[in-house]
Amino acid sequence: MPDYALLIYPAANRVYAESSRGLLRAELDVFANSVLSTPPADIGERRIGGVDYLCFSTSQPLHDTDVAYLSNLSAVYALFELTGELLRPLTIVPVAVFDSDLMTIQKYQGKTNELFTKLLLNVTILSSTGPQRLLRAGAHLLDPLCGRGTTLNQAMMYGFNTTGVEADNKDFDAYCQFIKTWLRNKRVKHTADTIAIRRNKAQLGRRIDIEYGHTKQLYKSGDTRTVSYLNCDTLRTGELLRRRSTDFIVTDLPYGVQHGSMPPEKNAPSRAPTELLTAALPGWLRTLRPGGTVGLSFNTNVTPRADIAEVLTTAGLDVITGPGFDSFAHRVDQAIVRDLVVARQPE
Repeated sequence: MPDYALLIYPAANRVYAESSRGLLRAELDVFANSVLSTPPADIGERRIGGVDYLCFSTSQPLHDTDVAYLSNLSAVYALFELTGELLRPLTIVPVAVFDSDLMTIQKYQGKTNELFTKLLLNVTILSSTGPQRLLRAGAHLLDPLCGRGTTLNQAMMYGFNTTGVEADNKDFDAYCQFIKTWLRNKRVKHTADTIAIRRNKAQLGRRIDIEYGHTKQLYKSGDTRTVSYLNCDTLRTGELLRRRSTDFIVTDLPYGVQHGSMPPEKNAPSRAPTELLTAALPGWLRTLRPGGTVGLSFNTNVTPRADIAEVLTTAGLDVITGPGFDSFAHRVDQAIVRDLVVARQPE
């Protein structure tokens, strides 16, 4: 049986680094049950030459397509074929349309670790009826609580079209400044238009619509992608986006730390995760195509997984279970133990 070893990305965040081996193992289980031609067996940690690896065996050698999928594991740094303690590097080919600084430049309090954002996006895509879209550009992702856009940026890295919704004005302004500066500094051909969002003569907020090409040639030929960021109440998502226009919905529910001590504004939607999800989910799902998936991260110290799953099931979604999905919980800090849940829209 061929043996392989995964070298884990050296995460800058110490706490996340401590969790990364377990998270990678759980993520590998999801890959194995969705897209790999030969499922990994005997998955376990092994120390070789003083370095920790996640090792596994397969019944037959990995195909090129298998390597292509494994190249996009969220925390993979290198992949080796293993003979005894000798490592033969395999060429990994991660989908990365842009430079990694699109994900890493932004630094601010409360930012979700970009490796976890990629993990959440991966397992959400792989749980859909079209898991092969992980390697194909052009899908449409919605983050209806997008903050300063970490998920939007990862979707850009995958060559997806993406839409974000966020009520916080400061987050909107910060993202607009960042993404326009980044595109300009990278000399990416694009247009960026900021307009008011209006319904029945009432202004609901603002939005920025960006159209760009990965290369100048693609831009000139009309082969472009879009980023739209709507600065408005997420409860308006269903009326502002076209019906069945998105393939995946990925977001972080409020963790109940930054918001828990702040009195709600008058007429503002609840920031309690289950209450917000119950109110907003019907509008979000109006945009989701059949067979598409919803991936949510949340703080188990605030909301039990069973409560999130119940809201999703009540809305008519099929909550995904199986190997890996019960192993994603990990500590972020003293107040946050983060987990995720994924559910599929029936076809």
